[in-house]
Amino acid sequence: MKIAIVGTGYVGLVTGACLSEVGMDVTCIDVDEKKIENLKKGILPIYEPGLEEIVERNFSKGRLKFSTNLAESIQGAEAAFIAVGTPPGEDGSADLKYVLQVAQGIGEHMQDYMVVVTKSTVPVGTAEKVRAQLKSALESRGSDLTFDVASNPEFLKEGAAVDDFMKPDRIVVGVESDRSRETMERLYRPFTLNGHPVIIMDIPSAEMTKYAANAMLATKISFMNDVANLCEIMGADVNAVRRGIGSDPRIGNKFIYPGIGYGGSCFPKDVKALIRTARENGHEMRILQSVEDVNESQKEVMFTKLKKHFGDLSGKHFAMWGLSFKPQTDDMREAPSLVIIDQILKAGGTVCAYDPVAMEEAQHLHLGDKIRYAENEYDALKDADALLLVTEWAEFRVPDWSKVKSSLNNAVVFDGRNLYDRVRLRELGFDYYGIGIQ
Repeated sequence: MKIAIVGTGYVGLVTGACLSEVGMDVTCIDVDEKKIENLKKGILPIYEPGLEEIVERNFSKGRLKFSTNLAESIQGAEAAFIAVGTPPGEDGSADLKYVLQVAQGIGEHMQDYMVVVTKSTVPVGTAEKVRAQLKSALESRGSDLTFDVASNPEFLKEGAAVDDFMKPDRIVVGVESDRSRETMERLYRPFTLNGHPVIIMDIPSAEMTKYAANAMLATKISFMNDVANLCEIMGADVNAVRRGIGSDPRIGNKFIYPGIGYGGSCFPKDVKALIRTARENGHEMRILQSVEDVNESQKEVMFTKLKKHFGDLSGKHFAMWGLSFKPQTDDMREAPSLVIIDQILKAGGTVCAYDPVAMEEAQHLHLGDKIRYAENEYDALKDADALLLVTEWAEFRVPDWSKVKSSLNNAVVFDGRNLYDRVRLRELGFDYYGIGIQ
């Protein structure tokens, strides 16, 4: 089965690599010539555990190809996936410019029936816009070729994307015809042999499912952060509360860990886009608006604790462990670390940070030389007035506390992920500040 994937970002590259892993003939297409040349050399634009090995293996076997030539790459393909970016506009709406440009290009160059699949996260109604763009391009050629559109939203967790694709909880597909349904079922059959379900539905429902899923997960996070803030005021322990409610199977224990706010490429963008879509259709998503508001304020919680402990931060220096918005990724988009660093710098403080994989991304695209970057977690501690744990990377879980204490000017730990045992740290002589606990 021949497949074309347009876009070699996070979604497109993972999709293409994993489809080639089960034996399909996949071409990943991008307008960025440098990115394509790097991919041919095995240099990936993102960090994702396990992905590099899959890309190298299938590229060497000829099952995975990379190209900048859309016209050539889609010939003979049974399905073409659109997996380009949908960046948020200033009003929170998803920008469909790149999606529609790809649809235009496919319409200009397709030579036979195919299913054009939106894999990018797009608002409800996008498939109709893609259909109109394809139809217009074909009509301008005087072509009567037939095609189908489909929606196949991704549910990949950064840091576990390969496993999520190869062993999916579910595969959601929105189709409009029996022919497109058959194509999509055949495409995903290798991933359903072990019982993983393909859920077939209409296209608008598939488009809405993606937004609703991310909005629900974001809601759980903001709810727990709101509860955590109340726990601090009332003298309750949010960790105990979390265990208590997480044992209820109706609630579950996932996405109820308090912290310093969610970030990344999905939750912030998708929550804003769903709020905007609803508003454009005369409906206010009141709960989601609160979810967004809580998340924005939660990113300021650690700075508030710093101010409360130190007072004036002018001249204070802080060690930060973790920069990426979550472990196992170098993604810095909407990362809480960016908000905290910005607040510290504006208050006259300085920061030295260490992250296992995100420092290059942080320096080149976000922070530049505004902060210092350490060679390891202990190097970051030198002359620091406190340690700020921002991203819960595994290598930060069991540090040498005697080494930490001797390196800091003040034995103070601000734990933004409740990673450490506050009782033990206080016994060791640290001032400890967590989230939702006193």
